[in-house]
Amino acid sequence: MARLEGKTAYVTGGGRGIGRAIALKLASEGANIVVNDLDADPAQEVAEAIRAMGVKALALPGSVTEPDFGDRFIKAGVDAFGGVDIIVNNAGYTFDSMINKMSDRQFDAMMDVHLKAPFRILRAASHFIIPAAKEEAANGFEVFRKVVNISSVAGTGGNIGQANYASAKAGVIGLTKTLSKEWGRYKVNVNCVAFGMIATRLTEAVEEKTTINVEGNEVNIGIPAKVVEGFEAMIPIGRSGTPEEAAGGVYLFCCPESDFVSGQVLVVGGGFAL
Repeated sequence: MARLEGKTAYVTGGGRGIGRAIALKLASEGANIVVNDLDADPAQEVAEAIRAMGVKALALPGSVTEPDFGDRFIKAGVDAFGGVDIIVNNAGYTFDSMINKMSDRQFDAMMDVHLKAPFRILRAASHFIIPAAKEEAANGFEVFRKVVNISSVAGTGGNIGQANYASAKAGVIGLTKTLSKEWGRYKVNVNCVAFGMIATRLTEAVEEKTTINVEGNEVNIGIPAKVVEGFEAMIPIGRSGTPEEAAGGVYLFCCPESDFVSGQVLVVGGGFAL
């Protein structure tokens, strides 16, 4: 039996890597998916893959940092599928530098994508969730909804060269714990998954420096092979995690068995923590 049948899930950054795996995992359990990605093609490809599974999907490409994105994102899903049941704030990237060389633009970019964007999405969702929860309660129903915010071991323990990213990811934890208290009365479970080393294009071992342009910012992708080896040597399980394993950690907070779990931070890192 599909555990999430009839639910509608919203996944940002769902076109590649961990986000893609999350979208496909939730869809495999029957959830309709509103999939966002900065680029249209990956978002559409994931939506098509989900539809091929016999589940409904809607692609909404665009930057989560746009001021009106949260409102558009939630409205698109409500208009298409009628509900807000699961929100996974996954979109993001890294923009590293030692603090003496870090610009305001670098710091602000991480705050905008990792912290302000989830805040705006959840604020937009509140205008649907709160009235719906009040009506359900008045009719004697207890309907649980799920929010999973994505943090990092950099947010729980800090990391060299990531004052911006670590600060934003620590802020995600604060946002999570606050909303778990504000929204408990509405039967919304708000939790956080902090990823360790997960194998994606951003963390793959590379021999030469490679960059991509993200919203006008030239950011590095990949990590020097020797650095990856060093990280993996510190992971008790002995290797990086896969996107599918990362998605499994998110799913734990989306399934009905987590209805009495809220305000928690789950580290998915193979036993590694900074």
